[in-house]
Amino acid sequence: MYAELLKVIEGGLAKDPQKVASYAKLLAQNYEKDGDGQSAAAIWRLLEGKRSPMVYLDQIITPPVDQETRLSIADFIMPGAQPDISFIFSDTLKNKLDNFVGRLAHRRELNAAGITLTSSLLLYGPPGCGKTTLAHYIAQRLELPLVVARLDSLVSSLLGSTSKNIRQIFEFANRQPCILFLDEFDAIAKARDDQHELGELKRVVNSLLQNMDEFVKSGILIAATNHQDLLDKAIWRRFNTIVEVGKPDAEEIRQLLALYLSRGYVDLTQDARKWENIVELMAGSSAADIKSICQNAIAHNIMNKRPKVGYADVLLQYYYFKHHNSTSFDNLIQFLSTHEVNQKLIAEICGISLRQVRNYLAPAA
Repeated sequence: MYAELLKVIEGGLAKDPQKVASYAKLLAQNYEKDGDGQSAAAIWRLLEGKRSPMVYLDQIITPPVDQETRLSIADFIMPGAQPDISFIFSDTLKNKLDNFVGRLAHRRELNAAGITLTSSLLLYGPPGCGKTTLAHYIAQRLELPLVVARLDSLVSSLLGSTSKNIRQIFEFANRQPCILFLDEFDAIAKARDDQHELGELKRVVNSLLQNMDEFVKSGILIAATNHQDLLDKAIWRRFNTIVEVGKPDAEEIRQLLALYLSRGYVDLTQDARKWENIVELMAGSSAADIKSICQNAIAHNIMNKRPKVGYADVLLQYYYFKHHNSTSFDNLIQFLSTHEVNQKLIAEICGISLRQVRNYLAPAA
């Protein structure tokens, strides 16, 4: 609770009513959780009497903007406005995230016990494996808004402006209880020994490190990158939790198929051997790839008034996804036939005649 009190005092000294009101609200909620209804009620009465348009976080909060372009450099997303989270966790990943969230949920007790932990999480791994989704998931678990830095407008063409934008982002996140999420983190956290980078971009990293050190004392920071090898060595030391988010294994692929095909009335236990073929084909695919293939299969069936997605439908969309540059219908028909789709069904899902399918499959004279 000391962290909330310090934030209220900081806001008062800085004459920042939004910060005072936001952290006072969090303080009241924590008093309620601890069973001190009298202290909580006193704070609520003060907040309600203030009648300020900035008292409540669910009212309009204006994110900072780049001074050159006037474009917003952050998005402010309330917990109720965040997308529905559908994520398949490995046991290891779930344990690491539960540990991170648990420490945040018990931060006050840990501080009271003399244990000081910075609240910073670095997610790294290939694109499409769910790093951004995990940031939203943690925000939902903690019932906190998510401040998402917009790297496209954060990095300015004016020398010196990028560092100013970084400072603005951290100052904005510091005004209210929230999670600050820096996606595509490598764009502003590149190694300072990179000979191809300008001196100004190296100064950006110094600014980033300074702001991070101050923010994580009481704020929650999550960063994500697809290019962890580009990060400055000093960046890694700023995160007390580092999690690799990799591509799904065979069991996770099965669960993802069941999840994403649930609206297609799919029974994966029917002809399980063929569905295992799909699992094997999708080895090495990201969760985003699998989701796209499944959704394309459902969409294709809806447009063609087919009531139920089957093995052949997913196989067709897998081929399209993996061979989007291919113009050979012959290869598609051969692929489906090789994977045990009968000729009648090939004709149906491809929208051609049975005679055409047989012609494509006929051995060359």
